[in-house]
Amino acid sequence: MKRLAILGSTGSIGVNTLHIVRQFPEYFKVISLSAGRNIQLLKEQVHEFRPKLISVLNQELREEIQKDLPREGVEVVHGVEGLIRVATHPEVDQVVSAIVGAVGLIPTLSAIKSKKSIALANKESLVMAGKILMEEARARNVQILPVDSEHSAIFQSLLGHQKKDIQRLILTASGGPFLHLPLSKLREVTVKEALNHPHWEMGKKITIDSASLMNKGLEVIEAYWLFDVPVEKITVQIHPQSIIHSMVEYIDGSIISQMGIPDMRIPISYALSYPERLNLQLPPLDFSQMGGLTFMPPDPERFPCLSLAYRSIEIGETMPTVLNAANEVAVHAFLEGTIRFTDLPLIIQRVMEEHEVRTVRTIEDILRADQWSRERTKNLIEGRKWC
Repeated sequence: MKRLAILGSTGSIGVNTLHIVRQFPEYFKVISLSAGRNIQLLKEQVHEFRPKLISVLNQELREEIQKDLPREGVEVVHGVEGLIRVATHPEVDQVVSAIVGAVGLIPTLSAIKSKKSIALANKESLVMAGKILMEEARARNVQILPVDSEHSAIFQSLLGHQKKDIQRLILTASGGPFLHLPLSKLREVTVKEALNHPHWEMGKKITIDSASLMNKGLEVIEAYWLFDVPVEKITVQIHPQSIIHSMVEYIDGSIISQMGIPDMRIPISYALSYPERLNLQLPPLDFSQMGGLTFMPPDPERFPCLSLAYRSIEIGETMPTVLNAANEVAVHAFLEGTIRFTDLPLIIQRVMEEHEVRTVRTIEDILRADQWSRERTKNLIEGRKWC
């Protein structure tokens, strides 16, 4: 039986992970959980899965949830230290890192240092500190298994093949809700429209990133670190049907892909059960009803965030951290109605241009760059100075 810690148990990945635990109680046991503000759902999860430790955002929420858990025998902690304790609990075998955003970096790194296997959905950890995380994982013989459907597809398509034979990695993207919207109308899109993803049900931040294709840019950076492939060999194709989740092309012209219905339980379960597979009893992919599979290159005018992500990893060092932090702050401002959708790449580009790149030697270098980028992005938005 595999004993799990789930960072971000009330988010989309966390909920789907617990669905798998519920389906296969003989294979998995929940030891610790973390959540942010959704303590009502967390309470339900605690009652069902009986973890030994949970963490919430702050002391106020800790006191609130403790009132309803007097007989559960569960320890409640909070904040960053709470996340670290959830990730490093001595009984845990594998950590599902599913927190959205930079906040997932420190607990994920702590889990690696504690020699926990990682099922990684928190792509921001690798975007910000890929070199540090991968070096720590290699030093401690820690396996990092991808949860993102695209990276899981690449991981599966690489099995049984030699790295030297790779021609390119091909990440697929649905194109989001604005793939065919006239460019002149992008400036006026609403938050509600941006959150209407055609295939995947995800959290708000990731859904906006998918609409801007920043999510795919972050995945390019994640793939660079996960698979140790030069960034010029990592490409993106728009694939509106979301059936082929990603592909690997080899030097002999062969292309191997992983296909399936768009359901996150598939890549999550593979990360949990690897090298075995679980019978999820999902509906099969019906080729006769599928229609055509189409592909197209991303339009840089429609999706400038993708180009910014490529530029950040080409520059390297602290720049990907600055890109990620600026994007997180800008997406929050868009969701709050403070800026327009088309302001996102303009703000991020401005912050990147103003950043003085620093060499990354320690995690503190990353955290300083992250803080600088957040403060600068907030100042630009408040002063309307990016226009």
